[in-house]
Amino acid sequence: MTYDITAVRAQFPALKAGSAHFDGPGGTQTPLPVIEAISDALANPLANRGHLTAGERNAEALVRSARQAMADLLGADPGGIVFGRSATALIYDFSRTLAKTWSPGDEVVVSRLDHDSNIRPWVQAAEAAGATVRWADFDPATGELTPDDISAQLGDRTRLVAVTAASNLIGTRPDIPEISRRAHAAGALLHVDGVHYAAHAHVDVRRLGADFFVCSPYKFLGPHLGVLAGSPELLETLTPDKLLPSTNAVPERFEFGTLPYEFLAGTRAAVDFLATLDPGAEGSRRERLASSFAALEEHEATLRGRIDEGLAALDPITVHSRAANRTPTVLLTIDGHDTTDAYRCLASRGVDAPSGSFYAVEASRRLGLGDTGGLRIGLAPYTSTEDVDRLLEALSDFLRTPAPRG
Repeated sequence: MTYDITAVRAQFPALKAGSAHFDGPGGTQTPLPVIEAISDALANPLANRGHLTAGERNAEALVRSARQAMADLLGADPGGIVFGRSATALIYDFSRTLAKTWSPGDEVVVSRLDHDSNIRPWVQAAEAAGATVRWADFDPATGELTPDDISAQLGDRTRLVAVTAASNLIGTRPDIPEISRRAHAAGALLHVDGVHYAAHAHVDVRRLGADFFVCSPYKFLGPHLGVLAGSPELLETLTPDKLLPSTNAVPERFEFGTLPYEFLAGTRAAVDFLATLDPGAEGSRRERLASSFAALEEHEATLRGRIDEGLAALDPITVHSRAANRTPTVLLTIDGHDTTDAYRCLASRGVDAPSGSFYAVEASRRLGLGDTGGLRIGLAPYTSTEDVDRLLEALSDFLRTPAPRG
């Protein structure tokens, strides 16, 4: 198992601008194969899907190949891969569809660890159906959300549990397989937000036990759209609102309007690129993805250790990413300084590490940070040791500047 960071970085034209990118949790940079795949799709004939004209056949092939690529990435059935405008849009669509089956007195469990896109759609759908929302809290001292935290909110009328596989704010990775076991024992469905998780881990939706798993290709080197994975059998039981002439076939019945074929081409290319991160990997695409993510996790763990060590030497910094099992994502605050000022200072040095709560407002409030959040440092496949050293040096320099007077 190898990881050639120089070869990986050579595939990203955006890196030529010179910035050290720690903004990956908000969206990664794009490698050449993805750019070229999008361009090629647009340069060739395209039409609505069909089998007669070249444009129809191209569109059909792009959709099928993208479904298979995402199925290989997630360990899912391609017949249960649904494409949408974004993860948020897909969750809203499915929350409304599932809420049709809820009644007053039914319950939905959400977690304060989550991005708001896996909270608010369920809260609003529950309110519309007269269902009750129950909140699972995490421990702000450790950043941990345990299966017991979820179990405490389960009951005979629980219909759905919505929880993240990895916090986009502090990186915490809850024990999803055990949460799944408990949710299913209570008779509930499990909806997993995998947007942040899928960028850093080899996903297996069957092992996770997720009934629905949502992710976003632009978080793992692809274009901007959303993907939901569910079993075709489960999707067959759901009836979304749709146009009268639209197909009732699964998964197409959940895809409204014409799909962005060029972005599907880019999604397939992103999955193929991820499968090359371990150049020595062999076998099927799914097998090569497993080897590549193992190499990526080792690379990112080394860099995260370097960051953790460097931050520990900077006394005014408080790190809020403390869970034992977490992604290489660090949220920090700085005593006596506004992290927005740190964000600006780092940006002036060509180090991109933004400040905010990043739509994880419930998590930020639970941490005692209000809606302001902190400075977030996130790693990506193209992050290098030199990037980390630039970050730590820039942070050290910022701390030597006087804090503005209030």
